[in-house]
Amino acid sequence: MIESEQPPSTEVVIIGGGIAGVTTAYYLAEAGIPVVLCEKGRIAGEQSSRNWGWIRKHGRDPRELPGAVLALRLWGEIATRASDIGFHIGGVTYLAETDTELARLEAWLEHAKLHQLDSRMLSSEEADKLLGQSGRRFKGAATTPSDARAEPARAVPTLARMAAQSGAILLEQCAVRTLERSAGRVNAVITEKGRITCQSVVLAGGAWCSMMMRHLGLDLPQLAVKASVQRTTPAPLVTESAIHAKNASIRRRADGGYTVARSGASTFHITPAAFRYFRAFLPTLTDPTKDQARQLKYRIGQPFIDELLTSVHWKPDQITPFEQARILEPKPDHRLLDQVLSDAKRLHPGLQQVRSAERWAGMIEATPDELPVLGPVDGLPGLLIATGFSGHGFGFGPAAGHAMAALAQGQEPLFDLNDFRLSRFSS
Repeated sequence: MIESEQPPSTEVVIIGGGIAGVTTAYYLAEAGIPVVLCEKGRIAGEQSSRNWGWIRKHGRDPRELPGAVLALRLWGEIATRASDIGFHIGGVTYLAETDTELARLEAWLEHAKLHQLDSRMLSSEEADKLLGQSGRRFKGAATTPSDARAEPARAVPTLARMAAQSGAILLEQCAVRTLERSAGRVNAVITEKGRITCQSVVLAGGAWCSMMMRHLGLDLPQLAVKASVQRTTPAPLVTESAIHAKNASIRRRADGGYTVARSGASTFHITPAAFRYFRAFLPTLTDPTKDQARQLKYRIGQPFIDELLTSVHWKPDQITPFEQARILEPKPDHRLLDQVLSDAKRLHPGLQQVRSAERWAGMIEATPDELPVLGPVDGLPGLLIATGFSGHGFGFGPAAGHAMAALAQGQEPLFDLNDFRLSRFSS
């Protein structure tokens, strides 16, 4: 646990102790900027420790590629200082079972060429060889050998300690209740422990960001979906490459097992926010190329009532929803994970003897276009936001944090944030 006393003032306050918030704190502290990070629960307590651990350029939306390229370089630099995070360059490979899937992979390679990536197509025979089988089940594959992986549960807490060693103050069990403004600009945050004056605030609270924005009278079209994941008992090395397939994706772990999950097989509990942002999300939900939308399970129940009864209007001296639910602990979908593990065993003969060792679920914050929101918040000078990574924020995290740190210092980020501006949803 990170233990620090809350100071009365600082230069930058960060809300949220996930990958985006922690890397922002890390880069600000490295630059000698006074920074305080406030986490309502524990560092990496939610999705930043529950994800797959992929660090990929492969398959990214073309608009994300410059940031993804930067992120991989930054991960490499971080790994030279922190050898215990499980960073390993083993590649990422997407398999194609149909001609349609193969055509999508080939089309994406055109974007990879523009960014001079080492991505390439694999024949059906090469895909078989990679998987250690000879069934010719796949039409082919596309791979990016320079992509990497790391252990999320290790990496983010390690980065937090590195930030603290460089001078950042990190506060756990410290929810930010509201922001104060002076002359229309953010000049302080009010936490459950008191007031911190500051020059700017970075909101990096993951699935909680939309609620905070509504509390501030601002709009952020963001919804949360539940994704289930599991790790296996140790198994023989199948491949160093992370493998993406329709029914089961795998990633080699530092403990000798595999992280196994299914892309897009998430559960969405319908809430009032779903109706609020229905029009914004409709194009994605009806897009025939979006596998995630087709596999999404819809549920309605207690979460609808809970959100309906939760007000976003509270006073600085009142207990907030951020304190009432410090850490989101959704239950994993065991039926789904049983099927995914069975599919993984059929996909990889080397996994026949593995068992599920641990299962968990996390809440993924998603935007209508599945791209993150990065940059200043129009209408409230001094507030920056980094959220909406839509299930692929761990690998991208250092680039997002580096960009937020640059903006907080009045500098230009190393990649263009225009496609990630919040105002794109209103304009």
